[in-house]
Amino acid sequence: MLEKCRRDETCRVCGADDWTEVISFGSLPLANGFVDPADADEAQDVFPLDVIVCRSCRLMTLRHVVDPGTLFKHYVYVSSDSDQIREHMAHIVGLATRRASLASGDLVVELGSNVGTQLAMFRAAGMRVAGVDPAANLAEIANARGIPTDPDFFGPEPAGRIALEQGRAKAVIGRQCFAHIDDVHRILDGVDAVLDDDGVLVIEVPYLLNLLDENQFDTIYHEHLSYFSLHTLRHLFGAHGLRIIDVERVAVHGGSIAVVAARESAARVPEPSVAALLGLEEERGLLTDAPYRAFAERVTRVTEAIRTLVRGLAAGGHRVAGYGAPSKGTQLLMACGLTDQDITVCGDTTSLKHGKLLPGNRIPVLPPEEVAATEPDYYLLLAWNYTDEVVRKERRFLEAGGKFIVPIPEPRIISAQSAKELV
Repeated sequence: MLEKCRRDETCRVCGADDWTEVISFGSLPLANGFVDPADADEAQDVFPLDVIVCRSCRLMTLRHVVDPGTLFKHYVYVSSDSDQIREHMAHIVGLATRRASLASGDLVVELGSNVGTQLAMFRAAGMRVAGVDPAANLAEIANARGIPTDPDFFGPEPAGRIALEQGRAKAVIGRQCFAHIDDVHRILDGVDAVLDDDGVLVIEVPYLLNLLDENQFDTIYHEHLSYFSLHTLRHLFGAHGLRIIDVERVAVHGGSIAVVAARESAARVPEPSVAALLGLEEERGLLTDAPYRAFAERVTRVTEAIRTLVRGLAAGGHRVAGYGAPSKGTQLLMACGLTDQDITVCGDTTSLKHGKLLPGNRIPVLPPEEVAATEPDYYLLLAWNYTDEVVRKERRFLEAGGKFIVPIPEPRIISAQSAKELV
């Protein structure tokens, strides 16, 4: 395990070494470390999951970094094709088009491009596209779809190759992957190597303020190294000659921010949204220790409440299944100490997960229709960030007497009656 994991002593953003300890989840398997049933009796590697905050730039981060090759070379997360995500991806196309004044034939580069779903939308709008993603299995799928994708970690070398072969990019996109990256300075060196002088960088990250306010402890796992505020991103981007010119709070993944930056030499004037969000962060105390300590106290209380609720239902003879098997779901189950004695099975639409067992607790993952055939009384909604969409989709389950347990921000039960308030 030691060669696969290291302890960070200095902040990856600013280099400081003055930390506030927030919370420790102990040592856990990787949230995406799905297990083949043939290997069910073999021990999994576990890695420390300790959360700290830099007192200098206020980056919230993990104390330990797992080797990225261990995390990402073969990856089972595939970009969602839910209505919410597809609508949001279309919004990102519009945002980048407006901010970069994109025209047909302009080049758009995406880091962490997965199977190319976002780039396919840019291509449909007439742009040339290029992706970079370290997961060889996902890059293969993207290339088969006609989205040129380099199976590599984004940085100066792959970005330089793109610039040499295809010219400079008018927009560089990084959706929901920037928080996974340890060497963020190398990423921004890569952006510098490929971004046009008047181009824009669009980075989307889960937003720290949402995480703290809504008890989103399940988004804290080994892949997610950094939990960003706008203050921290401003510090980081400024070190690379980039100025934040716009920011939007968006609903995806439990609440995120889409941050638009441009070269300082481009002399673009920031939108009022930037100063407004920076002001909100100061008002909410994100530059102090207080909100992080309060978050840790809530996590302890909420994990106990979820565990008590689910175990009580199981002990009462109710059949409880998991709805979805996202990384945040496996982290939630492990943080709450729930096992296959409490949750019988999880249903997920990702075929790469079917027939596998969840890490840590060995709960089997099956296609949703097979889980539905077992007639669960309750679903623990592990994909809680899609609650409204799931409730609309599963009306028959609710009308037949089934119920959903929504665990975040506080555990609550949705029945057919209470679902009427959501739709």
